[in-house]
Amino acid sequence: MNILITGGTGFIGKALLPHLNHDQVTVLSRNPNRAYQRLGHHIKVLTTLDSLDNLDEFEVVINLAGEPIADKRWTDKQKDEICRSRWQLTRQLVDKLKAGAEPPHTLLSGSAVGYYGDQQHTAFDESLEVQGNKNSDFAHTVCRKWEEAALAAQSEHTRVCLLRTGIVLGKGGGALSKLLPVYRMGLGGPIGSGEQYFPWIHLQDMVKGILFLMRQTDARGPYNLTAPNPVTHKEFSQTLAKVLHRPHILSTPEWLLRIGMGEAAQMLLDSQRALPARLEAHGFHFCYPELERALKNTLTEQESRVTRVE
Repeated sequence: MNILITGGTGFIGKALLPHLNHDQVTVLSRNPNRAYQRLGHHIKVLTTLDSLDNLDEFEVVINLAGEPIADKRWTDKQKDEICRSRWQLTRQLVDKLKAGAEPPHTLLSGSAVGYYGDQQHTAFDESLEVQGNKNSDFAHTVCRKWEEAALAAQSEHTRVCLLRTGIVLGKGGGALSKLLPVYRMGLGGPIGSGEQYFPWIHLQDMVKGILFLMRQTDARGPYNLTAPNPVTHKEFSQTLAKVLHRPHILSTPEWLLRIGMGEAAQMLLDSQRALPARLEAHGFHFCYPELERALKNTLTEQESRVTRVE
């Protein structure tokens, strides 16, 4: 299969690529040297879409690119980069896809559970409809317009799957890479009230879900890429401290988080009890449906390396 991937050098992309070694893979990257260093020289690197008239040579497009949404304060400049890196590239991909006579049969395009906004304690799945308006929070607006751009590619020739992704837990990146130093020092604890739901997924299940949807020919529309057992932030924090054998006595009050992160703090305070109903309806089985087992798998190797160093 001939596959085009954007965001291939990111956290999820790097984990996905080794599972595509029987396919012909092209990665869109402005930095070919970095792409080859991170992914190997067996891939093909495309530096710009402008060199292509259309995407007819590809069967599948996997669109994972986007400026990390929670790494920096949401200044006007950073908000613009978050939006541009998602909307502009997705629209460009769709334009190239629609320009061809035999377009890719599948577009898998990134999104996030931030689409749903704050749903408090209510459990929900992909059937929940969220109406955007001028008062919608930034994360919802980013995801909604990102999805609208991708869905423009849907036709009798091309199916579109939207990957509404939760917090991805895996080695070497993502949320855990920021949390571990704090928790290892015994300073970890819940954020805000701790009662907000934390929609997580193990990196292995994230990759498995992408591959599953790529091959599930009747799949289309939104899919929650989240584990079937979401937990509150307090439960997550307690479990992480337990797995690390560290105390769990501190917390981060909402006011302090807002001082440190500004508007971006809302992402950590919103509650999203998202369930992967559509994935499971297709017959998808999670390798790590429970948080403690997922964290133990993710952290055992890391902790053994830390112990040896200490």
